[in-house]
Amino acid sequence: MNKVKTLVIRTAGSNCDYETVHAFKTVGSEVELVHINQVVNKKTILNDFHILAIPGGFTYGDDISAGKVLANELKYKLKDQIQQFINNGKLIIGICNGFQVLVKAGLLPEINLHGGDQQVTLTENDPGKFEDRWIYLQPISQKCVFTKGMTEKVYYPIAHAEGKFVAKDQNVLKKLKMNDQVVFQYINPEGGSADYPWNPNGSVENIAGICDPTGRIFGLMPHPERYFHPTQHPRWTREGLKQEADGVKIFQNAVEYVLENFF
Repeated sequence: MNKVKTLVIRTAGSNCDYETVHAFKTVGSEVELVHINQVVNKKTILNDFHILAIPGGFTYGDDISAGKVLANELKYKLKDQIQQFINNGKLIIGICNGFQVLVKAGLLPEINLHGGDQQVTLTENDPGKFEDRWIYLQPISQKCVFTKGMTEKVYYPIAHAEGKFVAKDQNVLKKLKMNDQVVFQYINPEGGSADYPWNPNGSVENIAGICDPTGRIFGLMPHPERYFHPTQHPRWTREGLKQEADGVKIFQNAVEYVLENFF
């Protein structure tokens, strides 16, 4: 039987790698968790996989800025491998720190591995502190592979200090919206526009996740892998168990896309 294969990259400071592995395995993918050096040294070949996942954490201590060191490794050590991977129509997801990495490596909001101005970034939260809470999101993109069929609001945890999404200028924001690249927006519990704490970081236009123009590269600050089982909901004992946790569909969609397009 043909198998979907996912590569989860870790390095010093990754801390959501096991949850990400579990999520992909549970929805039917084979998964390898490897240190980035294995890929740099070509002991693990990126193109042997269908999905690349960069999990959350604080890679290299976020010493320069969140995700920057790992972003530079992707951009300068793995550029050719990643470009080939993308050219072959495969999928990339970056969660929290992984989103920061994708943005700073030049993979979001569009492929720019060869230099040029960074169009968007994720910077310090407006409250000036680490935010660790559960928030509501509205999926709004019809393009993103990972959120296909998702129309109802979802509830995910966030945990970050540099999650404020900002764009270089208004033209970049306009292009993101025109291209249907805004995937998730923070909302309040009633479904309206979010102020703090429902927008936990001050992201412009409540943007919590974006994709590239193809919909195959996706980054988001919240953690769907941390709400993968109904009992992970913080109020399940009071409100009852949902049949399926809100995070499952993202991983399921990725695996189904590969099955439909590669086998």
